[in-house]
Amino acid sequence: MNIEERLLAGDKRACARLISMLENRDEEAVSIIKKLFHRTGNAYVIGITGPPGSGKSTLTDRLTKQLRARGKKVGILAIDPTSPFSGGAILGDRIRMNDLALDKGVFIRSMGTRGFLGGISKATWGAVKVLDIYGCDYIFIETVGVGQSEVDIVKMADTVLMVMVPNMGDDIQAIKAGIMEIADVFAINKSDLDGADKTKLEIEMNLDLNEKSDYRPPVVKVSAIKNEDIDVLLGKLVDHENYQKSTGHLHETRIRNLKAEILQLTEEELLRLIMDRTNKGGLIDDLAVKVEKREMDPYTAKEAIVSLVKE
Repeated sequence: MNIEERLLAGDKRACARLISMLENRDEEAVSIIKKLFHRTGNAYVIGITGPPGSGKSTLTDRLTKQLRARGKKVGILAIDPTSPFSGGAILGDRIRMNDLALDKGVFIRSMGTRGFLGGISKATWGAVKVLDIYGCDYIFIETVGVGQSEVDIVKMADTVLMVMVPNMGDDIQAIKAGIMEIADVFAINKSDLDGADKTKLEIEMNLDLNEKSDYRPPVVKVSAIKNEDIDVLLGKLVDHENYQKSTGHLHETRIRNLKAEILQLTEEELLRLIMDRTNKGGLIDDLAVKVEKREMDPYTAKEAIVSLVKE
């Protein structure tokens, strides 16, 4: 069987191989996704974000095990701020997910951001489609947790889970920065620590000021390490999934996300085209030198490049 047939048959290695091909910008992988695109749209995508050290990986592990107990097939895309590595191995704190890697109903993949702002790898959009075709019921995208650039997760997920912990000192800062406005569900992890109730109150008070129409994001205290109240959290995530589907908001969310993806793909292709054309003959270098000498301004230099691409 070819890679396409193996993917449809639920072959993990074919799934991993196709994602690697996407990361390497292999046109064959794009062709396969084009051919099988009509099979996508079935998986429900949950983005998990929050500050570093909030226990996102452990929480993802616990939620996945709950879903597996319900007979659901799960994909996990863990975004790492480092270069990706071969074979879909797991970096750093994700080593604790190794037992999940042995589960035939779970696919785990770490992906490098490759310097892409927003905490999301450029290949993640394609990887989500591969896992959808592969037959996953749920796909978790766990971001690197580097701050406000995390808002890009909202362009990819059907539901966003924001993970917070007590006494981190940046809870209020995160609220002020607007990161928390993207959340559909809040989880206060490590809730056995002092300050959990205070953190919950801070979030609830902020939600009072920023009511989301007919939906108010729930705030759930959990302890991933102790495996406490994970079922309650999963219940809230499923509640939001049902809300999205019953109100038609899921359709709106996916239209918004697809617009972002189309624009991203177009931007990448245009940038590649610009770089190809301007690198020939060292045009970009010549323009930069002229701008530095004040013989030309940056706007005129931009116009020179745009006119070249338009030809």
